[in-house]
Amino acid sequence: MAEFGRYLRLERDLSPHTVRAYLGDVNSLLDHLGGRIEVLEIGVLREWLAGQHAAGKARATLARRTACARTFTAYCHRRGWLANDPGLLLGSAKAGRELPAVLDQRQAEAVLGVASAGEPKELRDQAMLELLYATGVRVSELCALDVDDVDRERNVIRVLGKGRKERVVPFGAPALRALDRWCIHGRPLWVRERTGPALFLGVRGGRIDAGTVRRVVHARVAQVDGAPDMGPHGLRHSAATHLLEGGADLRSVQELLGHASLNTTQIYTHVSIERLRAAYRQAHPRA
Repeated sequence: MAEFGRYLRLERDLSPHTVRAYLGDVNSLLDHLGGRIEVLEIGVLREWLAGQHAAGKARATLARRTACARTFTAYCHRRGWLANDPGLLLGSAKAGRELPAVLDQRQAEAVLGVASAGEPKELRDQAMLELLYATGVRVSELCALDVDDVDRERNVIRVLGKGRKERVVPFGAPALRALDRWCIHGRPLWVRERTGPALFLGVRGGRIDAGTVRRVVHARVAQVDGAPDMGPHGLRHSAATHLLEGGADLRSVQELLGHASLNTTQIYTHVSIERLRAAYRQAHPRA
């Protein structure tokens, strides 16, 4: 397990969250094997996954565990712990793709237009919300931003995304104004010796964590009547949907969001179509 964990971190360059999930999946598989890796073959893998399905695991979880099993068996085969790689015979379990909840443009304006005082926390929260909606970045990408990642002359931020792939994402004037207010009037009051270059800080001066950002987003969205409950990923969904509704092409949205595959981005076209259908049914006399 220790060697497999090092392989995932150093050679596959997976995120800490994915490494933890994969190691948990392998522990579950090894428990099913009774710790006897030599009995690992395709029938046992299918039996393990069938047990997960019977236990009511979500399709997304089953898809991840299938991918993990294939990665693990390939690793064991390369190390000589298995004579053959049974994962090659394992079919792909596809996660279900539910349409994400999104804000409409009026609700998005209301979320960002909530009046706030000039306290550091309010300045920080407003800057984070503006940037999340303006750029569609992931919450982990937002938390990892440093002060120097913001280019105020070109109105872009430099983001290090999944797989350590760097991309440049533009943002608009409202986000720039909110960032300037935070950086000039808020952030200096929270800076400590150990703060470092982090753009967004917690109240104790350290880099902000994803849990805090999620609480901020949930609380702000809850203040808007009729808005669906959502976290940072909901703002990402909303930004992508509004870009497409405004005429942006799919390839540009893919690049902005940092999706490796265009198929991932295409879900937002379905969101836009569903919203169009809903508006049609409500407004057309012969719908």
